[in-house]
Amino acid sequence: MPGPTAVAASAAAAVGPGNQPYASYWHPNSILNWDPATDADARFNVSTVPLAARTQDPALKANANAHAGEGRIASLVSFGPTSGNPSQGALDTNYYAFPYWQYIDTLVFWGGSASEGLILAPNATVIDAAHRNGVKVYGTVFFPPAAYGGQLQWVRDFVQKSGNSYPVADKLVEVAQHYGFEGWFINQETGGGDAALATEVRNTLTYAKSRGPVDFMWYDAMTESGAVSWQDGLNTANDAFLQDGATRVSDSMFLDFGWSAAKQTTSRTTARGLGRSEYELYAGIDTEANGYNTAVPWSSVFPDGQPHVTGLGLYRPEWTWKSSTSRADFYSRDARYWVGANNDPSDTGTTSTWKGLATYVAESTAVTAKPFVTSFNAGQGDFYAVGGERLGTSGWNNLSLQDVPPTYRWVVQSTGTKLTPGIDFSDAYEGGSSLQLSGKLDAANTVRLYQTRLPVAADTKLSVVVKNPAAGATNLAAAVSFTDDPATFTTLDLGATTGTGWETKTLDLSGYAGRTIAQLGLRAAASEPVDAYSIHVGRIAVYDGAVDAVDAPDGLSVLGVTDVSSARKTVRLTWNAASGPVHHYDVFHRNADGTRAYLGGTTNTSYFVPRLDRTGTEAASTIEVEAVGAEGGRSTAESTEVEWSGAPVATNLALNQPATADSQCATAESAAKAVNGSVSGGNSDKWCSLGTQKWLEVDLGSNRSLSSFVVKHAGAGGESATFNTKAFTIAVRSATTDPWQTVVTVNANTDSTSAHPVTTTARYVRLTVTTPTQTADPAARIYEFEAWGT
Repeated sequence: MPGPTAVAASAAAAVGPGNQPYASYWHPNSILNWDPATDADARFNVSTVPLAARTQDPALKANANAHAGEGRIASLVSFGPTSGNPSQGALDTNYYAFPYWQYIDTLVFWGGSASEGLILAPNATVIDAAHRNGVKVYGTVFFPPAAYGGQLQWVRDFVQKSGNSYPVADKLVEVAQHYGFEGWFINQETGGGDAALATEVRNTLTYAKSRGPVDFMWYDAMTESGAVSWQDGLNTANDAFLQDGATRVSDSMFLDFGWSAAKQTTSRTTARGLGRSEYELYAGIDTEANGYNTAVPWSSVFPDGQPHVTGLGLYRPEWTWKSSTSRADFYSRDARYWVGANNDPSDTGTTSTWKGLATYVAESTAVTAKPFVTSFNAGQGDFYAVGGERLGTSGWNNLSLQDVPPTYRWVVQSTGTKLTPGIDFSDAYEGGSSLQLSGKLDAANTVRLYQTRLPVAADTKLSVVVKNPAAGATNLAAAVSFTDDPATFTTLDLGATTGTGWETKTLDLSGYAGRTIAQLGLRAAASEPVDAYSIHVGRIAVYDGAVDAVDAPDGLSVLGVTDVSSARKTVRLTWNAASGPVHHYDVFHRNADGTRAYLGGTTNTSYFVPRLDRTGTEAASTIEVEAVGAEGGRSTAESTEVEWSGAPVATNLALNQPATADSQCATAESAAKAVNGSVSGGNSDKWCSLGTQKWLEVDLGSNRSLSSFVVKHAGAGGESATFNTKAFTIAVRSATTDPWQTVVTVNANTDSTSAHPVTTTARYVRLTVTTPTQTADPAARIYEFEAWGT
């Protein structure tokens, strides 16, 4: 077995029962040894969300130019390194929480490398979110060019036979079926093959399909001669990888990036000649480097006034996230990528050649069955709310918990000033975000949110959870249209609120029984203009009868524990599924005083708790799991205990925690460098600021008992002691709404490392530099900022 294969196999085997589980990856020979019964991570990678049915109504498309039922979009996305995709999310807001599922048909979980593994299965969170939106998910099989470590032997390993079977193909089918995704993207770019090897590659795929169901998307690289020769289209050199006579080899093909109008026409003609649809071809565009600044010959694939020639394949659209400077910047860039510069899919007019994908492809919707519930949970956040109460205090990402995003982001109809809708991360009813409508309300505003196919029965209800900044009129109504007149909205007033907290308004739809809801939206209108209108919507739900009761799970047990410190553990849990329709399970830490802290959620019946913090000196922590029903109801809790030993010992709680700062002197001198545990990485292994106000803030994730702070200044990193910070303060607070409390004030420091005892409790800590050096040099240089406690 080649060296890289052995490395990948040993790395997977080293994962312990209490450690972080990751998405599965293999080389062709190592996958032969995979068995979900013995793979400790396998249970955490299982998706339980079925592929939702989707529909398109051409009459309701946002953009007049967009086509329905023609070319679709395939998206090749790298969510993380091949060996570094957490199975069930993480305590980190920095993640590609994709919100435009309505425009894509297939998502490829992109990855694979010679050193880690060539075969990468998608993690459970991406499968869950995609399926909830009716989007298929493929894993990746990547045979790299020799320049990137590719070995032709790996291709031969892939097509190896045992009697009449192809063992690797059998495993590809088994993995897809066990984890719950649809198929594989096959990218064979290793040169040196011949026609016989190319034939065996095709035989492997057709054999797998006979053992399926399993889909394959073929990448235009290897030709029927066995050579790697990108055709930039479908032609007689590569068409047998799509259709070989009467045999369906692949379900679709991703065409390499050099296509043209002529090659597109040939591709369409060739596909039709094979008895296949041209819309099973995806003309690839590479946006990894330049995103929406990429030059694309749009008219060659989506010609004006004519049917689409093929579909479109996006390579690395997560550029919008990787190139962003903040979450707000990511959402702005992602909106421009998908719906254009105006953040409105109905108005993609711009001088840019990149109009947005909504210009060409009409939205699809997976909101085709009741109950339908959305809390506008984006799948990431700075906290986690349950019923409006913030029970999770850490930043997080988890696409398994992402709600179906609005179909129309954002379409607002008004004869006056248009309100601004947006996903707001400062408040939430369930999860980490809510919908906010804000702006000047000087005329009625209809905000189109969801295209739907929801039949109304005699007991159907529509509920809306709102938060008003002041008691009184909400100036808001639910807006509903029906399939017999889909463009006309009926409004149902939500009335007034009694206070400033979350309130539920339940509307009876029995008067519309027998009709089918085509659109769900909101209408804001006031009798007098409101200069600064603002309201949050925490949930919209359509369901029949009363909210269903939910049975509790049982059999909760601990699979494994890893001690991070005397006061922190990671934990693997499992339980038996609750009966009835369950949307997901929430996991909590029950404190001795009866309060509880949110630990995470999953659609699975196994969950990895990334951080369990000891409360005080408790001897055992009580863990609870609740089932959350499809209509939003909650079960009673099933509980178990995780034991602690010894007294808690102080540790550096700031280590590798989320850090922000007023500014940085250079790209390599970010806030994260001050909490990375290192001072020996050279002069750039520090946070540096030239800002007018120089501050560094660290989120400890939860309220912790703090005993001291340690600051490592310029001299600790090898710079001149004259650059050591002279004057600074340290302040703390328990919540972002609390005022800062200064607990350390230093006016005449000269030390390279300074220690500062305290006795306090806080989640957020802030270092503010008032005099950055011993001289007139204006730059603050902090190599490490440590917060010690339990």
